[in-house]
Amino acid sequence: MPQIGLFLVASALLTIAPGPDIVYVLARGVSQGRRAGLAAALGFATGCIFHTTLAALGVAALIRSSDLAFNAVRYAGAAYLAWIGVQALRHRASFALEAAGNARTLATIYRQSVIGNALNPKVTLFFLSFLPQFVARDAGHVGAQMALLGAIFMAQTAVIFSAVALFSGWIGERIRQRPAIGERLNVFAGLTFIALGIRVALPGFSR
Repeated sequence: MPQIGLFLVASALLTIAPGPDIVYVLARGVSQGRRAGLAAALGFATGCIFHTTLAALGVAALIRSSDLAFNAVRYAGAAYLAWIGVQALRHRASFALEAAGNARTLATIYRQSVIGNALNPKVTLFFLSFLPQFVARDAGHVGAQMALLGAIFMAQTAVIFSAVALFSGWIGERIRQRPAIGERLNVFAGLTFIALGIRVALPGFSR
């Protein structure tokens, strides 16, 4: 069996550490409410399935060995985050709490979060280097153990990010009691997404 206890503690500490994912959840929660933040949180957690699968199959090693493949995925992810930010700025009047209450908008936020997570090759390489550290090699079934660890990582990510979403949503609701602040919050969210895209594109970016 893998070292689940130690893995869970290490995973929680890494998830809490400041990074693009948690900032994205915060921005969604503050600007669009707790439902939007929760949709983003669950989207990022779901994205862990993609990275776990690649790591378990060894595909991540191919990305790591090819600068061209790595940079292609990295720039695609950066462009996608920047595109979300631009759309938020263009439609900032509708990028608000009221617009985040319907199922279609929440589904869009969820989908954007899954895609944004999947297009981050650093997360794939993180899984490739992190998960094996807690695998019991003498127990066999390395792929199955990595899949289990990935599922645990996804679950704790969902819990922690959801807590962040609820907290940021509460803050956003208090701020939005002043109507004039609403559009400024949406501008803040748009600029945050663009900044995250730039950060992902810069050399030396880490999760």
